[in-house]
Amino acid sequence: MEMFDALVPVLDSAVRLAVPLLFACLAGLYAERAGVFDIGLEGKMLIAAFAAGAMAAVSGSSWLGLLAAVLASASFALLHGFATITHRGNQIVSGVAINIIAAGLTAQLGVTWFQRGGQTPQLPPQSRFLEIDLPGAALLRDVPVLGGIYSGIVSGHSLLVYIAFLMVPFTWWIIYRTRFGLRLRAVGENPAAADTAGISVAYQRYMAVLCGGVLCGFAGSYLSIAQSSGFVRDMTAGKGFIALAALVFAKWRPFPAMAACLLFGLLDAINIRLQGTPIPGIGILPVQLMQAVPYVLTVALLAGFIGRAVPPKAGGIPYVKEL
Repeated sequence: MEMFDALVPVLDSAVRLAVPLLFACLAGLYAERAGVFDIGLEGKMLIAAFAAGAMAAVSGSSWLGLLAAVLASASFALLHGFATITHRGNQIVSGVAINIIAAGLTAQLGVTWFQRGGQTPQLPPQSRFLEIDLPGAALLRDVPVLGGIYSGIVSGHSLLVYIAFLMVPFTWWIIYRTRFGLRLRAVGENPAAADTAGISVAYQRYMAVLCGGVLCGFAGSYLSIAQSSGFVRDMTAGKGFIALAALVFAKWRPFPAMAACLLFGLLDAINIRLQGTPIPGIGILPVQLMQAVPYVLTVALLAGFIGRAVPPKAGGIPYVKEL
């Protein structure tokens, strides 16, 4: 029982750390299912985190912060679509450019607007999405196992956490059970056949990258006005790339994507838990080594455990309508 009690905080941290990965992973799923590789998840998360922190600091409203984040991220998504869908530019180059622009723009605007070295002001509680205690959490707290799971892992998260996990079945339904999802997958697999059937390839791809932009807006908002109390320079710290790795690990499917994000969140939670903890026979490991563990394990998992991951056939290929 003592081991379970010690495990509950780690699992709780894993859920919290998995949320931005899950939002970004689902964002990449929409875009890449439609045939648009989205390396710019990191940049869109970053610009969204800054927009949310800045708007919440100025307006005092977490909801306005979320709206600003979604608009900023969606704007960058449309920029990516304009470069790669309308002008048929290289999708990888466009995504990398978005990451670079976002990193420089957020730092510069943070210095110019707030004079805090690229950060936004510390947000008061009323300007953030705070934790919510679900019904019955206090009553079940002392119940063995079940109480610990419900009150310690399921309850006590912000609204954005629950939205993230509800987006998984919703995305599954959209992709596999709606006409929009069928057309989305069609333009990702065979855009010429979809075009022949009267489906606008450009429209479907724009809608896909826009959906991804909205979800990246939620991811950035979570980082700056839910998990933290303001924007910090480069606060995404590679989460967009880990989300891409989780997407490949899940083979572009929603529920496996959730499992992969939870796995990476668990690795990160264990890493945080072990920092500064002496290991018998070894001592205290360097902080830098512990911080590198999730990334090293991500590469190891991708290299050795997922088997062959086959992306959508038209992924990364601009569509040129045949006359």
